[in-house]
Amino acid sequence: MTVIATAGHVDHGKSSLVRAITGTDPDRWEEEKRRGMTIDLGFAHTVLPSGAVASFIDVPGHIRFLRNMLAGVGAIDGCVLVVDAKEGWMPQTEEHFQILKLLGVNSGVIALTKVDLIDDVLESSRRDEIAKFVSGSFLENAEIISTSVATQIGLDKFRTALDELVVSDSLKNNSALKQRPRLWIDRSFTAKGAGTVVTGTLIDGSLEVGDELVVVRTQQKVRIREIQQHEKAVTTLDDGHRCALNIVGISHQEINRGDALVNSKHWKPTSMFDASLKIVPNLKHRVTRRGSYSVYIGSGEFSAKIRLIGARELSADHNGYVRIAINSSLAILPGDRYILRESGRQETIGGGEVLDIHPVLRVSRAKPDHSTDRLIAEHKWITVGDFELLTGEVRPPVVGEWLTSDELHDAVRKDLATRLTKQPDGIEITRLKNYEQSVVTTLPNVIIEMGRARIKGASSIVDHPYVALFARAGLTPPDAKSLDRNTVRQLVQRGVLVEVDGVAFHISALETARLNVVEILITNPNGFTVSQFREHLGITRKYAVPLLEALDSRGVTKRSGDLRVGGARLAS
Repeated sequence: MTVIATAGHVDHGKSSLVRAITGTDPDRWEEEKRRGMTIDLGFAHTVLPSGAVASFIDVPGHIRFLRNMLAGVGAIDGCVLVVDAKEGWMPQTEEHFQILKLLGVNSGVIALTKVDLIDDVLESSRRDEIAKFVSGSFLENAEIISTSVATQIGLDKFRTALDELVVSDSLKNNSALKQRPRLWIDRSFTAKGAGTVVTGTLIDGSLEVGDELVVVRTQQKVRIREIQQHEKAVTTLDDGHRCALNIVGISHQEINRGDALVNSKHWKPTSMFDASLKIVPNLKHRVTRRGSYSVYIGSGEFSAKIRLIGARELSADHNGYVRIAINSSLAILPGDRYILRESGRQETIGGGEVLDIHPVLRVSRAKPDHSTDRLIAEHKWITVGDFELLTGEVRPPVVGEWLTSDELHDAVRKDLATRLTKQPDGIEITRLKNYEQSVVTTLPNVIIEMGRARIKGASSIVDHPYVALFARAGLTPPDAKSLDRNTVRQLVQRGVLVEVDGVAFHISALETARLNVVEILITNPNGFTVSQFREHLGITRKYAVPLLEALDSRGVTKRSGDLRVGGARLAS
């Protein structure tokens, strides 16, 4: 199915044309019918001659209802630009047209409506006028179809043009970014006997009845009870389709237009992003960081602050880059499109493409672009999981689970090799950064034993029999006072043993204790006492207390009153 938006000036016949093609009146509100003007989004669908389904989003044309129009064009595949044959190209025609270009729409049909009310000379003039305005744009080669709802002129030809639009390759999106479910909400209401119902266009991934999702803005969890597509219940839904979802776990007052439903594991919400910015060609003033701005993305309108990147100001028809901070949390990806409007002047400033959803550099140093190599270079080391969340792209790791540049990878390899050469007793693995732990395992002639990395065959005190003695003893080590203190002291200095209050443990005992802490916290999420720790490990207080102090010092646990809770390195 293809989602097509209508666009054009108020009262140019958008809704009448949709009604004539689909048999559905997209004007849902009594006020719309009374005034003869669309003030909110309307929805309708039809089966075209080829059997393909076209779903229409009928958007308002009046400037006062522009925010509703913007909510409707955030997830469309193509457009129908409507121009009244009597009035011709009007201000909102131009604004809608510029918005469609900024949103990256690349296919459409042009409908010249109400041709039964003009003569052939004016019709020819209108065609020339439209061709002039769309010259050089994605609609330059679009067919201009003369129509009349009153006399049925051109409606069959219009249906055929829609059919060609739907099946054209230009509407196919094979982007690697479109892999995970994301539904932008444009309506929320309650249905008798069903509860909360939301409608929107699924622009990514697929959904099934029973799926659990979250509302990005509030992180409330919901479950899909029923999916409806074109008023028929279905069990699954693929991307690119409009739908209605009956959801449980939230009231309709708690979810609004502009919210998005996603699988929380697959998205990294943000309230700040870097993007390209194209200024509209007819803007009469310069754009700076000063001003009251709104960003339209997905189906929502969000208050925003902007910082231009690499420039102090931008003028009409200029291209640049911008950092945008908004007042909400969004699930977005590079490649998503947005519109920027200035609230005070009530005008469209421009728009562009999201490039970086979690920028790490200051505005003064940022150089956003489409390159994922640039993102890796800025992060220096990033896991493949985080990389996918930030880009939507899957890439094989360089080492372990990490992505980095070849230069940084080589530098870390050389640094670790040098450190190991200087330390024949090796390096305690837990003292290394996470990415260093992955790198050290790939170095030639390096072995990992008892929590330490060292060069194979190097003569070292870690080969002393005491090491094996303490390793076998585990959580109940021998009395260090009865052994050679000089040897024990050297093993402690090398990090093979850990000594707390005269009790020495092999480093592997701390890992055993950490795993036990994880188990204890599953049943005691608010924390545990020394007694609970001691009983779980089956040891005496003599060993339990120094063990916990050693875990505290390493950030595995931390004290919270009389309890221990998980520390920052519990999962390491």
